[in-house]
Amino acid sequence: MIRNRLSTRTLGALSAATVLAVGLTACSSGADSASGTDDAASADPADVSGDITLLTPIFEGTAGQKLLEDELLPQFYEDYPDVTVAVDYTTYGNLNEKLTTAAVSGAVPDVMLMGVGWIEGFAERGLLADQSDLGYTEEKLLDTYTEEIAGAGTWDGGVYAVPIMLDTRFGVANMDMLNEAGYDAPPSSWDELVEIAEATTVRDDKGTLETAGFDMLSLDARQAFETMMFSSGASLFNDDYTEAAFNSPEGVSALQLMTDLVNEYEVEDIGYSSPDEAVNPLLNGRAAMGIAHNNLWTQGLEAAPEMLEKLEPFVIQGEAPGMFFGGTLATRSATSKSPEAAQALLEFLASPGPALAANEQRGNVPALTELLDSEYVEANRFVQFAMENLEVAQREGGPPEWLEVRGDFAPAVESALLEQKTPQEALDDLAGLVQTAIDR
Repeated sequence: MIRNRLSTRTLGALSAATVLAVGLTACSSGADSASGTDDAASADPADVSGDITLLTPIFEGTAGQKLLEDELLPQFYEDYPDVTVAVDYTTYGNLNEKLTTAAVSGAVPDVMLMGVGWIEGFAERGLLADQSDLGYTEEKLLDTYTEEIAGAGTWDGGVYAVPIMLDTRFGVANMDMLNEAGYDAPPSSWDELVEIAEATTVRDDKGTLETAGFDMLSLDARQAFETMMFSSGASLFNDDYTEAAFNSPEGVSALQLMTDLVNEYEVEDIGYSSPDEAVNPLLNGRAAMGIAHNNLWTQGLEAAPEMLEKLEPFVIQGEAPGMFFGGTLATRSATSKSPEAAQALLEFLASPGPALAANEQRGNVPALTELLDSEYVEANRFVQFAMENLEVAQREGGPPEWLEVRGDFAPAVESALLEQKTPQEALDDLAGLVQTAIDR
């Protein structure tokens, strides 16, 4: 049975694991932490106190607020009775402005949840605390997260964030449509992707597109390009994040493929779909394949549950496996007046029980690999697929200037899709903008 919410019994059982996890680093009495220190990281919970603030873009809406305030925080208070938490709810659209304003005013929240790719910029500005100061080391992160996911929370040798949830992008195929076209499996190469996309594209007698063979336009153009770029074997930046690398021959080949799929192979038309589409084309039969977010499963449960058994996720395979991940991480203010209380809340939110509850509420992918066997993951085939393939997933971001330039990617990709520029010109011009930001 597919459940929409964690049962009280399940949440309670997971909370026991939560208490253990938090105890390892933030509240164990006399035990060594992962880094071998025995300072604030091993403080008795009874000695931890303070009034702290939490800034969060997740737990949105009535259901999210109820989960946080009525279920999760009361569990936290059981272990930390002398800590109080004031919650500031926001959206990802407003988060950057809120954080920037907080940095200028000096009123930085004690605990902040922010996205993959955001950590580097705010850590460089001194906004975030190095959590290894209280025992949360990179070595400890690698015990429970894949290397790429752990890396999303580190910068310049320090640990500045702990992952809570991921949102991934990968290929999805409607196997009924593929079977009708004579294919029994999703594509395993770019050549096969083009072949199957052409075979499953349907147009009427006037040439009007009725079924897209491969939908890329329902996704943000930046994320669609990055997913295809990762499958080319290219990277966004060089190893030390000092130069753009997405305009390499491999990166250009990925954007060229996207451009050809629209303009040469004509498997999708500009305007056929968009990220604002009410129902994803994979759910209403208007696409045979596409790049999709893992929450397509949750959307399908609400909009078209009968379609879910037809949909098969796949890693887009070129010179390398291509899967994108973003996500939400927990950070602590470098200026918190109650760092032990802030660290305790951070680790509580990132621990198995609360993290799983937050992921289930949003239909996202738990960052903790140990949750692969949880009831929620086993009931959600797309989340399960994402977790089974996290080792090949790659993230965006890297340099501290990422937040300044991420908005330039979509227009650059769109200029190539519209044939206003060649893929090489589009990516070279974008690389110039990015390089200017890095060198500034």
